[in-house]
Parts: sequence; structure tokens; C-alpha cells
Amino acid sequence: MKKRALISVYNKDGVLDLASFLVKSGWEIISTGGTSRYLSENNIPVMDVSSVTNFPECLDGRVKTLHPAIHAGILAIRDQKLHMDTLAELNLETIDLVCVNLYPFFEKVKMAYMPAEVLNPALDEIIEYIDIGGPAMLRSAAKNFRDVIVICDPADYADVIESIKDENINHDLKKQLAGKVFNLTSAYDAAIARYLLETESASTNKDPEFWPLSLLRSQSLRYGENNHQSAALYLHADKLGALGGMEQLHGKELGYNNIRDLDLAWKSACAFGLSADGTTAMGEEEVLKFVPGGSSGNKVCCSAVKHNTPCGIALGDTLLEAYEKAYACDLASIFGGIIAVNTAVDVESAKKLGELFLEIIVAPEFDDEALEILKKKKNLRIIKAQYAPREIWEFIAVDGGMLVQSTDNKLLEKWECPTKLSPDEGDLKDLVFAYRAVSFVKSNAILLAKDLASTGIGGGQVNRLWPAQQAIERSNAVLKDGNVRVLASDAFIPFPDVIEAAHAGGIKTIIQPGGSINDKAVIESCNNYEISMIFTGLRHFKH
Repeated sequence: MKKRALISVYNKDGVLDLASFLVKSGWEIISTGGTSRYLSENNIPVMDVSSVTNFPECLDGRVKTLHPAIHAGILAIRDQKLHMDTLAELNLETIDLVCVNLYPFFEKVKMAYMPAEVLNPALDEIIEYIDIGGPAMLRSAAKNFRDVIVICDPADYADVIESIKDENINHDLKKQLAGKVFNLTSAYDAAIARYLLETESASTNKDPEFWPLSLLRSQSLRYGENNHQSAALYLHADKLGALGGMEQLHGKELGYNNIRDLDLAWKSACAFGLSADGTTAMGEEEVLKFVPGGSSGNKVCCSAVKHNTPCGIALGDTLLEAYEKAYACDLASIFGGIIAVNTAVDVESAKKLGELFLEIIVAPEFDDEALEILKKKKNLRIIKAQYAPREIWEFIAVDGGMLVQSTDNKLLEKWECPTKLSPDEGDLKDLVFAYRAVSFVKSNAILLAKDLASTGIGGGQVNRLWPAQQAIERSNAVLKDGNVRVLASDAFIPFPDVIEAAHAGGIKTIIQPGGSINDKAVIESCNNYEISMIFTGLRHFKH
């Protein structure tokens, strides 16, 4: 009895070589729809699936292979007499190889999130790209891998051909191919679940019972956080998200630490709006609701990041101004760091950036001449970012599981002044700017700001006084005359000692969430030192 192969592929790369080899090796080929026509047009003899099922394809092709004649032929265990006798009684034959790849749901759903000028497929159109028959056949064949060769990846055609030539389709190879099937179908189903659940989860804040993750390895990395740790970058298989839209234009390969820093740098720059597509800054509507005139206004942002925390962040009328203000915050720490900007890099800015040793520069666009200037730095990674951050969930691996939370994309809950003095109108923009910026600094975090620029940053400490003292000290080192009015704290200030440090540093107004059991003492300290304070009702821990 001839062996039978069922071939039904969307991606037809290499399938002619596989089919031609099988026919020459004495196999029969069963196929469906477009694949059947494609093989026939290339002079490969093929049996249409309906001749095996004795049932026509129907419902616009939704039902083709969902039939006992197909799945019994795949799932029958060859060395179980009862199974084989049942096939004989039903006049069915075994199917010994299943080669299937799936409708491109990943690519189709990505189009639904493209900018408005790109034709976005409707929900009904996307649903038609959910493959049903393909995964069913793959899963059946993978379950019965001892008796059936299953191929879901054209990259495996050559290995299968060589193994059949050598008559050495061994258990390990078939098991590996079966594992790839379940790896694919689990990711495929997870992508569908993510698409269908995402809107409801975001709007209702409900946690799904199971968390669907569909991740595709984008690249293997040289090592992880340290050089004895292995690492790889996985992106959502639909390539949604900022990293999925990034293109490296120049420089060495990115490493694990580079990518972590790149992610935070890009998010912090885009928190003030993405000039390329007019993305609204984080919390902008809340700010205008609570504090008319408190919007930071100018949205050209430069964020300097080192070790996954900002060491300088600023806004300016031009990119050069924003960069020089961000750099001035910490002249030392940006060495070997990352610069992220939310607008195109021009020639003037590129010349300045070229004076520093940087690991990465990321921007939505680079002027041609600016790009050539930066490319003179052999190892500098130059990254063009197509999308603003859009992920609505954040993930942290823990031993045995994963923590999941919604992203921190809200800025204020309220704007309440509990002190005798209110902030000067001229400080409102700096207060809002500082509160956005401090949300990206490692907790406990304190950030001082003047003229829409950080002047001192303290973070990653186990109490709140130390980062306050460090931020003030660093600010005074940058601004010889002091004269910084605004201090932002990512979480409540628990004791008056921070207020005392702020007063000694010349701070005139503070923004913090409030909510400490010692709020009364902190407010009294502010009143004693004639410092105004704003409670926002919303903290921004970043562990």
C-alpha cells in the first residue's frame, strides 16, 4: 500500500520540492483548494481531499478537512489491530505525513492596529483568517507522531526529505516536529485570544483566567544580564508593540541590557507625546482637566537612560535644546547610555550627539545627513522606531509563574493643594513635567525640575530621604546658583525629613501622591517652611 501525504499550505515556499520528492518516492498526495491547484499546475499528481472524504468542500471553504476520513487516517495507531481493523471496515486508508501551515492571522491582526491611513481590516475579515482545519490536522498528526510525520515549518522540509531518503525517520525527529506543532498552535490560539480579549480586558480591568501569550523569537542574544546567562528576544507574534516596529539602521547587535534600557528610554520619551504621529502625552487630558494651563505644552523630548532609569530628561522648543538640557542634568552618567527622542533627529542635533560615547540612539526618524553623521560611530546602534508604546499590560517573571499588571498610563487622580500656599502659576508646567518624568525613575524616586528639564534625579533607594538628598546635591552641582523650585516624588513622602531637605535645597513646591499616615506632619512642615504642595492621589512606583 502506498504511503499518503496530506499537503495543505498557505505559504507555498519549498512545497514543490517536497511534493515532487514524495511522488518520486512512491507516495500519494492529498491536497485542498489552492494548494491542490498549485501542485497540479506544476505537474504534480494530486488527489483532491473531497475524493477521500466523499464530501464536497462547503461554507466558502470553512469545511474541507474536518472529516472522519481525514482524522481517522491520521490518528489510527498502526500497531493496534483494533484501529487498523476499524479503518479496513470503514474502507479508510492511513495518512502518513501531514504538511500544513496556517492562515496568516498574525500578519492580518497587525494591520488592525496600523495608522488610520493604512486600510484596517474589519473584525469579520480578521475572523476569516482564524484557521480551524489546519490546526486540527496538525494537532492530530502531532498527537500520533510515532506513526505520522508532521511538518508545520517549511524550514523542516529538507530534513524530512533527507530522513525519508535514508529511511531513517527516527523517533527523536518526529517528536521534535510534533513539539514544533504544539508550540505553533498554542501561540496561534494565544494571538487570537489576545485580539478578542484585549479590548474587554482593557476597558473592564478584568483579569482573564488564563493568560494568553503568543511570542515569536526575534533574535538570540549573545548573553543575558551577565555573560554567563543565555538570552533571547521574543516579540508578540503579531509584531504589535513598539519593539516590533523598530528597525536597526546601524551598529552592533543589541544585547539584553541594551533592549531593556531601550524599552524604558523610548517609553519615557514618548510619555510627552510622539511628534511623528501626534500621540497624546501620558495623562495630558487629566492634566488639562485638573490644571488648566498645566500642560507641558512643548512636546519635543529627549530622555537619557542608564541602567534602566533616566539620568536626564527634558523638553525643548527644538531637539537640540531638549538634548542639551537633558545632558546637563548629569554630565557623567550618560557615558555609555541611551538617548531616546520623540521627533526626527536633525543635522545640528546629530553633530552634538556624535560628541558623546553612546550605546544607542532611538528616534522616529533621522534626516539623511544626520544619519550619515551618526554612522561614523562604528558601534553606535541607531534605531528607528515606527510605533509609540501601545502595550496595555506589563509582565514580570517570577519563579514558577508571572506577574501581570496594566501599564502605568494614568498620571493624576486629583490636583489638591493641602498647604497654606499654592504653587505659583509659573511652576505648574514644571510640576506636571516632573511628575511625568519621575514615574520612569526607579523607586524610591525623587526628581527636581526647572524650565521643563530635570536638574537632579535620585532613585533606587530603600528610603525616601536619600534620593531626595542625592537629587538636591546633584541639582546644586549642575546649577551653581541653585534656584530650583520643583520637587516630584513618585510615592508619598512619609516623614518631614524630606521637607527639611527640600527647604535646605531651596525647593518652593512639591508634587506627590499623598496618602501617608504622616500627611498632617508633612503638611505642617511645608507650611513652616513656606513650601506649597500638591497631592495627586496616584503613585508611580517603578520597582
